[in-house]
Order: sequence, then C-alpha cells, then structure tokens
Amino acid sequence: MTTATEISNRIIEAVMAQKLAPGSRLGEQQLAMLFDCSRTIVREALTRLATRGIVTVSARRGWYVIEPSEDEAREAFEARRVIELGLLHQLKVVDKAAVRQLKSHLQREKAALAGTDVGMRSFLLGDFHVCLAECLGNSLLADTLRDFTARTTLIAMLYQSSHDAAQSCDDHVRIVEALEAGDIARAEALMAEHIGTVQSALRLQASSDPLAGLRDALAPVRKSPPATAVAGDTAKPSRPRRSRAASKISTPPASDKDAASADTSTYLGALL
Repeated sequence: MTTATEISNRIIEAVMAQKLAPGSRLGEQQLAMLFDCSRTIVREALTRLATRGIVTVSARRGWYVIEPSEDEAREAFEARRVIELGLLHQLKVVDKAAVRQLKSHLQREKAALAGTDVGMRSFLLGDFHVCLAECLGNSLLADTLRDFTARTTLIAMLYQSSHDAAQSCDDHVRIVEALEAGDIARAEALMAEHIGTVQSALRLQASSDPLAGLRDALAPVRKSPPATAVAGDTAKPSRPRRSRAASKISTPPASDKDAASADTSTYLGALL
C-alpha cells in the first residue's frame, strides 16, 4: 500500500515539474483512488505538505496547492538566498565524488533541455539546488531546499516568470566549475547572481500596496467623447440634425447602432 511519504513526495515532484499549478484542488477521495489507499493516509500526506507550506486547506473547499502572495514570493527567495549562500560560505573543500555527482546532474539537465519533456526539464533545474546540498553533505538543508524550490516553482508559474531555462542550466554549469576549481567565493557569488536573476524575471509589482489591485479595478472608466454638434444648430447642440436624405436611410437595429456609436476601447479595457 502507498504510504503518506510516497504521496507527499509525488505531489512535491509534480509541483517542481510544473504539472500541478498554483490553486490546483487535491481531492482526498480522488487521491485515495489514484494511490489505492485510504483517505486517512491521503489526509496524513496532505497535512504534512500543509506544514511544509506546499498545500493549504479550507473547511468548506478542501485541499489546494498554495498560491503565494507577492510578499511570500519575496520571502521565499530571500530564504533560499540565505540558505544556499550560507551553505557555500561555510564550505572549505569539495571532494571529487561530489563534483562527479553534480556533473552527472548537469548532463541530465542538458539532455532535458534538448528534449521535449518540459516537466522533466523544470524538475531537474529546480532539483539542482537540492542535489547541491546533498552533495555537500547536508541532508537537512536538502530537505528544506526541496520545499523552498517547490514554492519558488509555484511562484514562477503564478507570476509568469520570463527566466530562460537554458540560462539557468548555464548558471549551474558555472557554479559547478567554480566548485571544481576550489574557488568557493566565486561559486557563492555566482549562486547569489543566479538566484537574483531568477527572482528579477518574475512579474512582481514594484510596490507592495495592498490596495493596488482594488484601486485599479475601481478606477473611473474612460467615457466616450461627446458627439460633435452640427455647425449652426443652436437649439440642440448635443444632437446633430439629420438631413432629409439621411432620414430616408433605414435605421440599423438597436444593437448594431449602439455598437457603432460606442467607443470600443472602453469595452476592451473592461475585458482586459
């Protein structure tokens, strides 16, 4: 029978592969059927993920993958920066076995970039940071980074990251090269640059104004410009006088007439 740990690991992997989007519903009954286990085991797995900050639960709506706010996005990247730079900063030497393992991971990344499996590519690019912690001998930080990497993957999906996957792989290659050369300070600097580049590619608002969204939504809608009055018509300047010839032209249906006279940009603005 599938265990709670196996279920939670599968969900984390799906998030890192961008197969589970922010806000995805995780029904207990559906998961129990999928993994051929009881709802109790599913609930245990989801509870663990909630503690790790990957899913959330609502009494009425059930379990969902988190949708991080902009402030939470900034905090997640800051946490990764502290952990990963700290991990490298205290490093004295990297053994050859660790370098070989990292290079093996890089080969898998490059193969995924050349292939068509976007999910595998996304997973491997995120898992590099977990692999690095494991290779440097810190399994506790590796587990922590796995959760933070999953969160930043959700953030990238939610805020439409424009970061290039090939650039991420190139960054990883340079970091490993620095580690292999024994230049720990350079590896740390490259990691700081890499995390900063990934974060800057997110479409986050510069301001953290909590009312920004509501303020934009409730801004006055631009009105259509008033009709131009016909020269010499002083009795009704706001309604141009129609000529006798024009009056003989059949009037289009009300819907067509309204559509023709309305400023279409007003409606497009409302839709967008």
